[in-house]
Amino acid sequence: MRDIEMVDLKAQYGKLAPEIDNAIRSVLTSTVFIKGPEVRQFEEDLRKYLGAGQVISCANGTDALQIAMMALGLKPGDEVITTNFTFIATVEVVALLGLKLVLADPDPFTYNISVDAVRKAITPKTKAIVPVHLFGQCADMESLLNLAKENDLFIIEDGAQATGADFIFPDGKKKKAGTIGTIGTTSFFPSKNLGCYGDGGALYTNDEDLARKIRSIANHGMKVKYHHDDIGVNSRLDTLQAAILNIKLKYLDQFNAARRSAADYYDEAFSGCREVIIPERSSFSTHIFHQYTVRIKSGRRDELRKYLADKKIPSMVYYPGPLHTQNAYRYLGYGENDFPVTSELCGEVLSLPMHPDLEQDQLDYIAISVLEFFNKK
Repeated sequence: MRDIEMVDLKAQYGKLAPEIDNAIRSVLTSTVFIKGPEVRQFEEDLRKYLGAGQVISCANGTDALQIAMMALGLKPGDEVITTNFTFIATVEVVALLGLKLVLADPDPFTYNISVDAVRKAITPKTKAIVPVHLFGQCADMESLLNLAKENDLFIIEDGAQATGADFIFPDGKKKKAGTIGTIGTTSFFPSKNLGCYGDGGALYTNDEDLARKIRSIANHGMKVKYHHDDIGVNSRLDTLQAAILNIKLKYLDQFNAARRSAADYYDEAFSGCREVIIPERSSFSTHIFHQYTVRIKSGRRDELRKYLADKKIPSMVYYPGPLHTQNAYRYLGYGENDFPVTSELCGEVLSLPMHPDLEQDQLDYIAISVLEFFNKK
């Protein structure tokens, strides 16, 4: 049996090496390392895949969120609602721009932001909602769109963990994660379902004027070289990364299907174990399983993690602490117990190895080891 990895990028590269090596060699030969033709080609290929109006690449997913808020003209003091159960990038850009961060609890089963919690958090100062499509499936966008329309709010989708997931509307219509709200954002961090070999990110929108604004802000505020119409930043996807992403995009659906197959196996294996709560799959979203995250209800999560580590099975806790208890965000003034669902999840969640190259003997070994832990005396 091969060594088990949380994300096996080496195995994936082994499959794609000839294509990726050729793509990199082409960029090296051209020496157009910034804004080479591969960048625009990737933007166009991703746009077609997503069914989006416009795709604008940038340097990373955090920049994508910041640029989105800048492009929408959010001003210091404007309130932005997002989930308390997410990676720090979602909230740090709100703080950096001087906006007022408002946190909301997630749903305890899908892990995505609770629509009821968002509704209760809206005030006259609220300007935007940032749903995070966590672990690979969409938040309840139909309900959030209705809330946004009722209250004249922007929706900025943080789709960094859900590239390729479909949101299914009540009439059966489907839209890709990130293409539903005002602006969608994503990250191409190497471990993502669509990841490059460094940092990268992108924004999506169906609004042509907004797309021009986003592209300008990401390029020092320039629509025409050396003419600065907007206050901007320097945030570009380099040509090498775009070339790599162009290759990997062709295989994204295949890789996501392999992740779902592995998740199906986990679901079946743990279905009879009361101590392991498998992730809920929403009826309104497909799931691409960026992470396979269970809840350990026995209070033995950390003990299980050590047991697995001793068996050379990696696992991760996404996320170990609520954002409102992080030292940098105590200024928000929330109490320790203001977010009971977030606090409960942070004490229970455990992510097991998940990637497209998990082999059957690895899956068997992981599942058997988890079940042995709960069956041992």
